Amino acid sequence: MTEENTVQTLPTGAKPADANAPLVEVKDLEVTFTTSSGDVHAVRGVSFDIHAGETVAIVGESGSGKSTTATALIKLLAGNGRISGGQILVEGKDITHYGERQMASVRGGTIGYVPQDPMSNLNPVWNIGFQVREAIRANGVASGKKDIEAKAIEVLHQAGLGDAERRLKQFPHQFSGGMRQRVLIGIGLGADPKLLIADEPTSALDVTVQKVILDHLETLTREKNTAMLFITHDLGLAAERASKVIVMSQGKIVEAGPSLELLQHPRHPYTKQLIAAAPSLASRRIHSSVGEHLVDGVKGPDLLNLAEKHDDTEAAAEAKPVVVSVKDLRKTYMIRRGSFRSDPLHAVDGVSFDIHKGTTLALVGESGSGKSTAARLVLGLEKPTEGQITVGGVEMADASGKALFDLRRRMQVVFQDPYASLDPQRSIGAIIAEPLKVHKVGDRKSRDARVHELLDQVALPSAMADRYPNELSGGQRQRVAIARALALKPDVVVLDEAVSALDVLVQAQILQLLADLQEELDLTYLFITHDLAVVRVVADVVAVMEKGKIVETGGTDEIFERPQEQYTQRLLDAIPGAGIEFGS
Repeated sequence: MTEENTVQTLPTGAKPADANAPLVEVKDLEVTFTTSSGDVHAVRGVSFDIHAGETVAIVGESGSGKSTTATALIKLLAGNGRISGGQILVEGKDITHYGERQMASVRGGTIGYVPQDPMSNLNPVWNIGFQVREAIRANGVASGKKDIEAKAIEVLHQAGLGDAERRLKQFPHQFSGGMRQRVLIGIGLGADPKLLIADEPTSALDVTVQKVILDHLETLTREKNTAMLFITHDLGLAAERASKVIVMSQGKIVEAGPSLELLQHPRHPYTKQLIAAAPSLASRRIHSSVGEHLVDGVKGPDLLNLAEKHDDTEAAAEAKPVVVSVKDLRKTYMIRRGSFRSDPLHAVDGVSFDIHKGTTLALVGESGSGKSTAARLVLGLEKPTEGQITVGGVEMADASGKALFDLRRRMQVVFQDPYASLDPQRSIGAIIAEPLKVHKVGDRKSRDARVHELLDQVALPSAMADRYPNELSGGQRQRVAIARALALKPDVVVLDEAVSALDVLVQAQILQLLADLQEELDLTYLFITHDLAVVRVVADVVAVMEKGKIVETGGTDEIFERPQEQYTQRLLDAIPGAGIEFGS
């Protein structure tokens, strides 16, 4: 057997002779997708067991095969996918070749499923009640209108949603992200399955909501002795929530074992690479001089071993000139409560901060705290109700016409989702050149030259200019988005959850790229995020927002090591794996 195919498995301890048989046995699983360019072997020789009541996490970067493995267990592969080898045994029965009718008896009742994105998996035109009742009907949990209605109410109550009868009449857009995820968890557990597959169930949620959801999920599964298979790229979450971790890379299992032992004493180079790339509370600020750690041949930081502290980051930042100044900023929306009544919603309420040249200010807080609204106000995408925004000495309220157009040229934005922010019908070169065309910068020849210069700056080959977004990975798309933001040589770049959709290896590359570009071009960043572990490695100054107000501001090390506000402490305590020391 070659070294490449060797699975390094940590000792799990001998099981007693009378141990129960596994609930699920996966033996040498192979999954193949048929594409126009030939077969793609997405899962190759994967084997593992799950026992009753056990929580197992599969971790790995995007494309590692972890989600494909999960969907293969319940036979929900895409139309061009098939199980091409191996076996899946559920309670001793081989379901590998089950058809749809046979799988109907497995899905829901034996294996439940919680998908990643609640907005993609809840139909926006149907109310919550209809969707919950349909799932109950399909799983054969209840029959008869009254019984189904009673079970639907019970499902929402179990998922932690109060006033269930009223909630059933509401639509997905009337729920928060955490509430929508609770509905999916309720549906997944509604038929009391013996195994629940949770595919990135909280990746789109902020840390405090994530903790509440996962604590509730853990309570429910423990009460019912339900086994869980977690699919995640969050190593902290895997260490904190799972008893066993399986590490996948390129369709294979490269290492598996008890979670804490594996993550504190990894053996396989890929596992070590994942751990080194994952930001944590032990990480320190990335600087351009740090970056000799290679990830897939691309320079990226070893976040785990950035030992040097920078307690003077706030003082160093304040020594530089102010580029963005926000004073007493307010944004109030009027929310209709009925035919004759509207109530004010203070989304941003008296916010003030300065960002100094060449530094990064991170604006952090839970969903609904007002951080993204503040960013839109700074960018001039919305008008403030009150307050003052000054960029490079120019007050935005005083700028109009050409002056405002020129001011916007000095500020650019990189959004969260690289899939949604790039026009799929335009080439990469056209996407990057668009700001140059809008602002009438140069002729076609000079713009083409600038596009190639920008591709080089974000470490993408020049040939990428002729390709389209669907031909690129998530990390490559985000590099394109960054290149577009830099096209006009801005002073300020607003990064709105710019790395939250990326797995840890790609995220590490993008974070190092941002640090290198900041050093090279003296860029000023406003970094909007709910991920405090990322804040630790990118920010010089942190401003914590709650209910539209900034409740605490300070240097990054000061905020993380000596938080003054209970709200800040709660955010820090909610970070998955915050108290776990990873190895390398």
